Amino acid sequence: MTEHPFAIAVAPNGARRTKADHPRLPISAAEIARDAAEALEAGAAMIHLHVRDREGRHTLDADLYREAVEAVRNAVGDDLVIQVTTEAVGRHEPHEQIAVIDALRPESVSIALREILPENGDERTVAALFERMERTGTLHQIIIYEAGELSRLKNLATRGVLPDEPLAVLAVLGRYFETGASDDEFDAFMAAGIENHRWMACAFGPRESEFMQRAAEAGGHARVGFENNLWLPGGTLAQSNAALVSAAATSAGIRGLAKADDLRRLWTEPAVGLGVETPTA
Repeated sequence: MTEHPFAIAVAPNGARRTKADHPRLPISAAEIARDAAEALEAGAAMIHLHVRDREGRHTLDADLYREAVEAVRNAVGDDLVIQVTTEAVGRHEPHEQIAVIDALRPESVSIALREILPENGDERTVAALFERMERTGTLHQIIIYEAGELSRLKNLATRGVLPDEPLAVLAVLGRYFETGASDDEFDAFMAAGIENHRWMACAFGPRESEFMQRAAEAGGHARVGFENNLWLPGGTLAQSNAALVSAAATSAGIRGLAKADDLRRLWTEPAVGLGVETPTA
């Protein structure tokens, strides 16, 4: 049995919340860089970036991403994996999501499977995108919202639309402005075999830290932050994103906390060493 250290990603703002939700929610590049440095100090290995336009709306504007990435890199160097999002938020089409990836060639990117490749979507275009990311070394993470999407991932990988499994996957528990994360959702992901991937979980609502503990115990990793949750265990409003990272870091246990280079290695190494039992000679 091989265990990787426990990696924590911070998602400091998301696409929908504003300072009306929390005055410390970072919007500008400088504020995002501040939170990145604080999250690194608290134990994060990665930052998941959203950027906003002048009206405060979620955008996939490449120039705004470059500004934010530069600010974060100046603040933390290479000590955080910097991941941009392609989240559509009902505003952006797959061709726009692909265009921003090609324009940025980011270190890492998150892509929702159901957005980039809806049913009856263009598989050849998506296959070509993943081939380009493999060539340029972009660390891609596929977002799934329900356990049934794991079987679709397997089918797409088997047919060569996606790279071979295991894949870097983020399991989303709960939804914006709806229900928080549930035990049934977590159990369904585990039953569907998410442990066969390099997986993280994020959890909407005040049970975030509880589910990150369960992910740590199951060999997964964590994404926390104001994008998904504003509350510490016990119901206290978190003062900062770093406070949520610190709460998740208590789950590391004997695995220890991963640094950015640990996460980079995890997402690029061969299938063995995923924290699951492997055959011996």
